[in-house]
Amino acid sequence: MSAAARFDRGHTDDLMSFLAASPTPYHAVANAAERLEKAGFRQVAETDAWDGTSGGKYVLRGGAIVAWYVPEGAAAHTPFRVVGAHTDSPNLRVKPRPDTGAHGWRQIAVEIYGGPLMNSWLDRDLGLAGRLSLRDGTTRLVDVDRPLLRVPQLAIHMDRNVSADGLKLDKQRHLQPVWGLGDTVRDGDLIAFLEDEAGLARGEVTGWDLMTHSVEPPAYLGRDRELVAGPRMDNLLSVHAGTAALAAVATSGGELPYLPVLAAFDHEETGSQSDTGADGPLLGSVLERSVFARGGTYEDRARAFAGTVCLSSDTGHAVHPNYAERHDPTHHPRVNGGPILKVNVNNRYATDGSGRAVFAAACEKAGVPFQTFVSNNSMPCGTTIGPITAARHGISTVDIGVAILSMHSARELCGAEDPHLLANALGAFLQP
Repeated sequence: MSAAARFDRGHTDDLMSFLAASPTPYHAVANAAERLEKAGFRQVAETDAWDGTSGGKYVLRGGAIVAWYVPEGAAAHTPFRVVGAHTDSPNLRVKPRPDTGAHGWRQIAVEIYGGPLMNSWLDRDLGLAGRLSLRDGTTRLVDVDRPLLRVPQLAIHMDRNVSADGLKLDKQRHLQPVWGLGDTVRDGDLIAFLEDEAGLARGEVTGWDLMTHSVEPPAYLGRDRELVAGPRMDNLLSVHAGTAALAAVATSGGELPYLPVLAAFDHEETGSQSDTGADGPLLGSVLERSVFARGGTYEDRARAFAGTVCLSSDTGHAVHPNYAERHDPTHHPRVNGGPILKVNVNNRYATDGSGRAVFAAACEKAGVPFQTFVSNNSMPCGTTIGPITAARHGISTVDIGVAILSMHSARELCGAEDPHLLANALGAFLQP
């Protein structure tokens, strides 16, 4: 019997459900909040005064969530253990004036968000989802999870050299999806359609944050179903694992020398500089208010932050069988080999030797193997919320994640065992 056959797939099954139900950051944090509510967490409003009572609490702001658990009798200077992640993924997002078209085709005007593998969005059935802002000041989530849009690729007969020279896409001209036929472009058609889909009256929507998504559901792949193919693994895989770990720790009843925290931010793919991004004040504000709500002083806040450690959990690169030369020759992370520790001496990742020791201890406690990723010296390294979190809040931060293929594609690929291994390691980190 193979290792995959012995593997309990419950966590990965739940991850696939989470991915399918979370086509946008707004849906992702709503689903994470729902899971935390079942574990006894309650939402607190940033505009309210906070109390210092024990238990699980969370804040929602747009596409970001910060959740934390206060053990009974926790001192104001108690340090935090933070799992950091991000909720956004590269995709095509709807422009302010979405209704367009030409030559008898009705189209939707989109803008490129982040750094997607643009060819992966071609000839793929797309749905539309996001957040609608209403006239009364409230918001409503919407998800049209059926084939609605498509970006058709040019036939090879009209681009004879595409196979030899490679596909070249103009972001403005070549990526506007079609969604119907008609010679007349009518402003307001898309929003009127979404108002109908959401059960709203015409004219009720006055603002929107909308994005496309592949409607093909996540699926096990391979002879032994050792792999999982699906959308938005970068980085909802980490959001899901962090949510599961925090909920498990909060309901375990064990002693906690730290306050466990989940911080899932938006806008990592575009630099994190927003009120819901890791380079904004959200995490620091929540942690400080937690200290002060328990009667702490600025000195207690400083002591708590000095002892705090954050695991920045984001997907990384598994060795690619067709492009092994692009990887560092001595670091070849494999899928189903356990989470990866990400290292870069130029601080594109925040990991240092002491951080490695913290992560190694968590993996050892959980009985989870881990691997190390470092980039090929000839190629620039990507980055994460890790260095941002370390620099902005002055807290020790370690970059980790799960090794995947097809990062930034509309459909990515990971090992079926790795999500559960990551969640176990995060749980051991939150409850050392």
